[in-house]
Amino acid sequence: MPLIKVQTSVASLEKAAIESMLKNLSAKLAKHTGKPESYVMTAFEPETPMTFAGTTEPVCYIEIKSIGTMKPEQTQAMSQDFCQEINQVLGVAKNRIYIEFTDAKGAMWGWNSTTFG
Repeated sequence: MPLIKVQTSVASLEKAAIESMLKNLSAKLAKHTGKPESYVMTAFEPETPMTFAGTTEPVCYIEIKSIGTMKPEQTQAMSQDFCQEINQVLGVAKNRIYIEFTDAKGAMWGWNSTTFG
């Protein structure tokens, strides 16, 4: 049920580097949300045409969704952790990364022919 989706203007990396980044993001999201990693999904969309602050310099938009309530201290810790990871792996400056945190209701999240509500 937790999801982290990374959209970036940065060109795609080698397959092994992408897989490593996604596995790191998956493990970190499971830890931060306290949910089993067996429910975590990751997605990576490179080379997305994007601007930030009126420029096309490298930029990244991250969506983090989970069922339940994410507390401010939790989202703060995730922001620090995920900005650091993306900065290190993709080279995007931390001040050019936006993260959207969304709490989903269980009935609004489907899986395995049912919902979590």
